[in-house]
Amino acid sequence: MTDTISARAVLLDMDGTLVDSTAVVERLWLAWAEPHGIAPETVLSVVHGRQGHQSMAIMLPERDHEINIRENAVMLANESADVDGVIPIEGADALLAALLPYPHAIVTSADVTLMNARMGQAGLTVPTLTVTAESVSASKPDPEGFLLGATLLGVDPADCVVFEDSGAGIQAAHAAGMRVIGVGAHATAHHPTFHVDDLTQIAVVPKDDGFELVIR
Repeated sequence: MTDTISARAVLLDMDGTLVDSTAVVERLWLAWAEPHGIAPETVLSVVHGRQGHQSMAIMLPERDHEINIRENAVMLANESADVDGVIPIEGADALLAALLPYPHAIVTSADVTLMNARMGQAGLTVPTLTVTAESVSASKPDPEGFLLGATLLGVDPADCVVFEDSGAGIQAAHAAGMRVIGVGAHATAHHPTFHVDDLTQIAVVPKDDGFELVIR
């Protein structure tokens, strides 16, 4: 079965969508959670797709948020320094190359340093336009990042297609009024508009008024 999606712009999450950083995310976040007595399954259900300080606030709701902001800065630095095991999602390099002639951007909960570290470790080229943690006031599942990406690209949200893997990210994309291609096995539980196992299933086909994404 083949799905064809007309689009004028693409917005791409990074972790779990372009790069597989599961090993380092779980390693560092489980180490953070252990002294707080937070169960590993709770940690792994919360941290994917969100900015770190929001994940901390969910897991430690009574704690002063200023502590979360400080600890998140430490976590981001640790994550940027530890890229062991970060690899590209299959097909990511080809998809980024195919999107070069068209409006596209990364929209990630990572900061600029972490984005560059992980994309570099995975051997992927960072798009010219990015929306990072520094760019927004609210983390996914808030739609701010995706709406900002559409604005910066000059494209109506309804004409954007988002690639996402996490529940928070898919929720944010839906809230922004965008169609979502869920990437990976875990994405299906969060009701994306379309789904692929990896990015090798995507082809970018030129059209007079934009392009089409063909899911094979």
